[in-house]
Amino acid sequence: MTGIKVLVSGCCGRVGREVVKMVLNDPELELVGAIDGLNVGKDIGSQIGVESTGISIRNDLADTLMASQAQVMVDFSTPAAVMGNIRTALKVGVHAVVGTTGFSPADLEELRSLSESSGANVLVAPNFAIGALLMMRFAAIAAQYMPQVEIIELHHDQKLDAPSGTAIKTAEMIMAARGEKTGIDIGEEKIQGVRGGEMGGIHLHSVRLPGFIAHQEVIFGGVGQTLVIRHDSISRESFMPGVALAVKKIIDRPGLTYGLDQILF
Repeated sequence: MTGIKVLVSGCCGRVGREVVKMVLNDPELELVGAIDGLNVGKDIGSQIGVESTGISIRNDLADTLMASQAQVMVDFSTPAAVMGNIRTALKVGVHAVVGTTGFSPADLEELRSLSESSGANVLVAPNFAIGALLMMRFAAIAAQYMPQVEIIELHHDQKLDAPSGTAIKTAEMIMAARGEKTGIDIGEEKIQGVRGGEMGGIHLHSVRLPGFIAHQEVIFGGVGQTLVIRHDSISRESFMPGVALAVKKIIDRPGLTYGLDQILF
């Protein structure tokens, strides 16, 4: 019996390669397509260090979706390409699991509308690491008791968007948990921007340096005490159990799902 037919968009990227490996090794999934602008025509196996898979890398997403009869597209491409990729998938009735970040509220509303009209489902997750989801959930709990908080996220220097989708999602969960969008006035900045960005009274700080993968600290401060909740992804393999779960669940989740926490918890 064949598994869920999966096409990977952004298959030659750092995370995309791990997604391909995961799909190939999961008996409930079947790799049917690989999309990227690099290494077109080559067998995807040669790019991830395994034997030939019979799946050639292509850059014609619409045609490949149709020819492969994919059921789910997993996208880890780029912020510039992702919306077009999702529109293409939904147009031909293919569900989408998306780890590419950089979405605006308007983008998410468009995806919600497109999903409802097409009948194909979309899951957009800022982070697929189970530990990161627990970090965000614990932060939302802590915020009910320690409302003064800042978020520091640290990523590799090739990450294009800032702050990270994980930081934004964490701030949204904190704001929802405490039922307000207020913060504390810290004071004048001597250098513009040194306090980071601000969202609902929560200061967010982004670090981009080689050596990092994906890391975040949520720091709470109270009278005579601090609380730090931190998560570290030391390998991109950390995202794969969450991606696999999303692929297996998305077919039965109508419309737009924002955040893997909506499935996990």
